[in-house]
Amino acid sequence: MWLVLAFVSATFLGFYDTSKKASLKGNAVLPVLFLNTVFSTLIFSPFLLDYIGGFGWFSGTFLDTAPFTPGAPFTPGGAPFPGGAQPLDTQPLPATSCSPLAAGGINNSLSNSELGATAFVVRAHLLVVLKAFIVLSSWICGYFGLKHLPLSIVGPINATRPVLVLVGATLIFGERLNPYQWAGVLVTILSVFLMSRTGKKENIDFKSNKWIWCLAGAVLMGAVSGLYDKFIMKQLSPMFVQSWFNFYQMIIMAVICGLLWYPRRKESTPFTWRWSIPLISLFICIADFAYFTSLNDPESMISVVSLVRRSSVIVSFACAALIFKERNLRAKAVDLALILIGMAFIWIGTR
Repeated sequence: MWLVLAFVSATFLGFYDTSKKASLKGNAVLPVLFLNTVFSTLIFSPFLLDYIGGFGWFSGTFLDTAPFTPGAPFTPGGAPFPGGAQPLDTQPLPATSCSPLAAGGINNSLSNSELGATAFVVRAHLLVVLKAFIVLSSWICGYFGLKHLPLSIVGPINATRPVLVLVGATLIFGERLNPYQWAGVLVTILSVFLMSRTGKKENIDFKSNKWIWCLAGAVLMGAVSGLYDKFIMKQLSPMFVQSWFNFYQMIIMAVICGLLWYPRRKESTPFTWRWSIPLISLFICIADFAYFTSLNDPESMISVVSLVRRSSVIVSFACAALIFKERNLRAKAVDLALILIGMAFIWIGTR
């Protein structure tokens, strides 16, 4: 069942990218992103209300949004995973000299007895607020890039994010890449080079196009988010993080729109309502829910789930061809195939 859920997550992640492209084409970026955070918060509002009101509707289930106490196997509801399994690889991080845990003096585990229940919750929310800023920075860059670039280019480039996560893990957490993983990194780099040559056929110069650089910033910050998740998910439940970071993103985007977009709305690209806008939130929430539920299965393999999730690019690529009628698809398909081969090498290296 966990493998089926992984494919469900990949499919809806592809639909998520497609609905973003449909919403952003000729539209104002910031209000679209703000509405995305609003609808996502509304979807998770029952879980937030349950947590705030202490009603216990989802208590003891994987839908519980209470942060769990680190140091032992936990489900989001506080009950141990069957067989002692933990979500998202919750083995202790090595406190290497280049690790932020060692260099920054951040404790790898929080103790209610040491900090108190209130301090624990405050720290948990601060960790999620930081995640909201990281993810929003990636989304803002990514939304602007997607608006101005073909989906058939954006999707494959986004799929290279695990490579940056791997490289970051070697630098920050002291992890070492094996030959298969290095092969995956090199094949992926080759695919990006070939894609840059394909982009020139559409007058997209990877060196000078500012939207390519926006997309690169989105991929980079997305990789930072993945590395940060490796740290934060050892301490907090997935539902707590997912529910609250949507809420904090909504608050941050409200401020950004109020300061940057609304005063100049008549001088910039006008905002147009489209029904694809709420679909952005719906699809990403379904994709993430299926992803976390898949990981909640004690028999699931994080390496397999992550690889299957990256296959969402196949869905978005197909939509680029069928819905948006984009060009040079044969050459882009070769580039995409190389990226998927690179991801396969990385997956083999993690087994």
